[in-house]
Amino acid sequence: MFQEIPTSRPSTPLLDSVDLPNQLRQLAANQLPQLARELREYLLFSVGQSGGHFGAGLGVVELTIALHYVYNTPDDILLWDVGHQAYPHKILTGRREQLPSIRTQDGLSPFPKRNESEYDSFGVGHSSTSISAALGMAIAAEKTGSNKKVAAIIGDGAMTAGQAFEALNHAGHTDTDMLVILNDNDMSISENVGGLNKYLAKLLSSKTYNSMREGSRKVLSTIPHVWELASKTEEHVKGFFTPGIFFEELGFNYIGPVDGHDLEALVRTLRNMRDLKGPQFLHIVTKKGKGFEPAEKDPIKYHALSPVGASSKKAKTFSNIFGKWACDTATLDSKFMAITPAMREGSDLVKFSEKFPDRYFDVAIAEQHAVTLAAGMACEGAKPVVAIYSTFLQRAYDQLVHDVALQNLDVTFAIDRAGVVGADGPTHAGAYDISFMRCIPNMVIACPSDETECRLLLNSAYQFNGPAAVRYPRGNASDVEVTITTETLAIGKGNVIQQGQDIAILCFGPLLKEAKLAVDAIAKESGKRITLVDMRFVKPIDEALLKTISEHHQHVITVEDNAIMGGAGSAVLEFYSQENIAINVVTLGIPDTYIEHASQAQQWSQMGLDSTGIINAVQSLS
Repeated sequence: MFQEIPTSRPSTPLLDSVDLPNQLRQLAANQLPQLARELREYLLFSVGQSGGHFGAGLGVVELTIALHYVYNTPDDILLWDVGHQAYPHKILTGRREQLPSIRTQDGLSPFPKRNESEYDSFGVGHSSTSISAALGMAIAAEKTGSNKKVAAIIGDGAMTAGQAFEALNHAGHTDTDMLVILNDNDMSISENVGGLNKYLAKLLSSKTYNSMREGSRKVLSTIPHVWELASKTEEHVKGFFTPGIFFEELGFNYIGPVDGHDLEALVRTLRNMRDLKGPQFLHIVTKKGKGFEPAEKDPIKYHALSPVGASSKKAKTFSNIFGKWACDTATLDSKFMAITPAMREGSDLVKFSEKFPDRYFDVAIAEQHAVTLAAGMACEGAKPVVAIYSTFLQRAYDQLVHDVALQNLDVTFAIDRAGVVGADGPTHAGAYDISFMRCIPNMVIACPSDETECRLLLNSAYQFNGPAAVRYPRGNASDVEVTITTETLAIGKGNVIQQGQDIAILCFGPLLKEAKLAVDAIAKESGKRITLVDMRFVKPIDEALLKTISEHHQHVITVEDNAIMGGAGSAVLEFYSQENIAINVVTLGIPDTYIEHASQAQQWSQMGLDSTGIINAVQSLS
């Protein structure tokens, strides 16, 4: 059991001899426990250097070794759901020495990525996709005459999403050869792991048992009443000893629970199951953060880790502003209801959940349900607030359109992680929410430029009688002192920060701070004064202000942390086009490409959204 994160590279002689899985498969079975110890220690060291997802990887060290030991990867296919747990997989598939670069510019991706390695069979980042993708691959392999094996590894959290059950239901119907591994690290069922369950797993996964079962079926199926009795007896016996009757009913052969840290049992069970026909389901029980005592005691805190030595001083984030606002508003309004799809900590609703447990609803990884649940609440006079990451709201688009906006229901959306998010890369970037919400009738979309504006616009959206969204980024903007107020701002009205001439910069959101740096630098260097506007709202956009700007300026530059296509700049262009106003508009935002992982500052610089990029845009108009 490790107590501290190593600050220097540990000695890992056996791990160092394994660059690829084919070398792993040459090891003797009795060497695997040593490999697991070295892999776990190296994982502690490397993530300590880089930061990143932590506890999930520690929990699947043994499973990762066993899978690559039994399966002929990369010809056989492994799919890791979400990918938080894939760091050990990366280490064993040729990327060991690169792991300290993970999540940094030009370093390894934080998630499995198809163009990074042939061992990454499917790109992930959002949860609950692995079973669907694995089934598709297995069907394709079958149709093309391939004999490759396919296994999907999904956690108990990801299993809460509807897509996982849709895929399970279909897989059972197709009777395709594939394996689903449920990595269950919920400690409430740890007592199910023991000698009896280990014995049952060994028995139920053995070729002898399964060949006997198939033979018996062939014989007994000719005797209807006996076959019916035998089938029910087997079902009830297995249901009595194991929790797998549900998966059996879906058409899977259920095995488990198995101790996910028992390498011998994992290897034996996987070998037995690898060649079984039809859909197979292996239930393993693991401990998140396994082998690192602080992470075992507090798996939520150690879900992800900052680099060792990083400053512990943290500025107040937009998420913190939302969390405080939610508590304050709920104190004043008993109709306030908070809904989150498994993002309590990320959305900073911990204090709310403790203070208002009867008005807090964590629906697990079920974004579609979260939005329609809010719609139902609004129908009966409640005031629901859906706290959701921008990238996850994409998964509930139909519900946003059909269940909320079409009925013009009073639902507030607190959209966190809007814009690029830095180290988590394109799978988690909130690059599209302005574009996909702006086309929806009845929607109000607000973009706070700093923490105080965030609180004011949350007040405004909440008091607006209809669907309204406030989008804000990961991290902080200017770390201003936030005024605790219930004041609201006029819907659809912008704020002129500085009056200038010739060129106007219209900012939608927290990149206003970069625009301020730009206009100050230009004024200092050339004496040229540029108009700077905090637009506050994308929809409804301040048409009167846009018309006034066109009367006194030749050029407009729009700045937003959203896709240029269909974004806030597009709204400005559409207005001027509809009004037949001739003015030059330059749109700055996220280009028509995916922005790879790096720091937020590096990403903004890459896209020309930092002060230097804005200065360059201004100079191009001179």
